[in-house]
Amino acid sequence: MNPSKLSPLRKGLLEFLILDIVSTGDVYVADILERLAKTDFATREGTLYPLLSKMRSEGLLDYDWRESAAGPPRKYYRLTDMGRANLAEFRAYWASLTSLIDELGR
Repeated sequence: MNPSKLSPLRKGLLEFLILDIVSTGDVYVADILERLAKTDFATREGTLYPLLSKMRSEGLLDYDWRESAAGPPRKYYRLTDMGRANLAEFRAYWASLTSLIDELGR
């Protein structure tokens, strides 16, 4: 399949993958980038920071600053209640969507 056809889908799913990563516990940007780097959803800081900012302004994420032994303080992101609800809704929708695709493909 032409990878460019999947590009909009990957872009749309990135926000939910970030919610999923953050749902595992407080993480900072390097954690998110490292986890995504091993996938088709690898991204860069220049893409990630604006998306995290948008998600925070939408009430999905929050962060706090923590001291780091390796340098300056870091922002650690966590899900808000709205972020958890949004992720749960997405997971339910994704399950119904994959079920529909399987059903229609029979």
